[in-house]
Amino acid sequence: MKEITLPYLKKFNIIMGGLHLIQGIIMLILAYTVIQNIAEFTPTITQLYLTYDPITQSLVLQSKELFQLPFGVFVAIFLFLSAIAHALIAFPFNKIYNDDLTKGMNRFRWFEYALSSSVMIVLISTLFGIYDIASLILIFIVNAVMNLFGLVMEQMNSRRKEGEKTIWGPFIWGTIAGLAPWIAIILYMVGNTDLSMVPWFVWAIVGTYFVAFNTFPVNMVLQYLKVGKWKNYLYGERIYIILSLVAKTFLAWLVLFGAMQP
Repeated sequence: MKEITLPYLKKFNIIMGGLHLIQGIIMLILAYTVIQNIAEFTPTITQLYLTYDPITQSLVLQSKELFQLPFGVFVAIFLFLSAIAHALIAFPFNKIYNDDLTKGMNRFRWFEYALSSSVMIVLISTLFGIYDIASLILIFIVNAVMNLFGLVMEQMNSRRKEGEKTIWGPFIWGTIAGLAPWIAIILYMVGNTDLSMVPWFVWAIVGTYFVAFNTFPVNMVLQYLKVGKWKNYLYGERIYIILSLVAKTFLAWLVLFGAMQP
């Protein structure tokens, strides 16, 4: 394998950003010119609220329609956010990116994950029937916070002196925060007591998301335990970039075709 250097990572980011961009463009073309089912899949986002019924003299739960979510567009946006992040760290903010890497951190990675993975978890939530705007906002924010704990993990440990123990607190709190959206999704999923009626793509999305996104914390753990090639922080950075492309590619296409549900 080629030696991993800062110039190498810059070229690598350009290539990976381009692959994200191309996929996003293809998705938009497919969704709005080729596969009509995807364009037609626009979940209705609602707002729940209480009103007073003077007849029964009780509070009644009501809902109103807010807007139609352009599902196909947001799947493409998921990939475009990654492409933009790769472009930013390869060009205008390359010096900041390089300085961060020498300290054992990458702030751009966590900001991008906070946005892109939160968009994806909201899209997945709608596939499971979560249409309430309040629930979707909470899911987005909690997932973003999970990723920002990753940033705090790197920031705190980048200031450690040689020989000091790794600070695992942010990793643990981020893991707990990351479970919250999935608790909500699973509650909606098991609401149907006949799980044989759950469409195949639902199980596929759950399995893919679980496996793909759990590889990111594994990579972080290997970095801080300095296992094998992970002793070099730049090696872990390269793995993050590869995981980002592979995981997001599988998940984005799976979720996009999940829009073809009945």
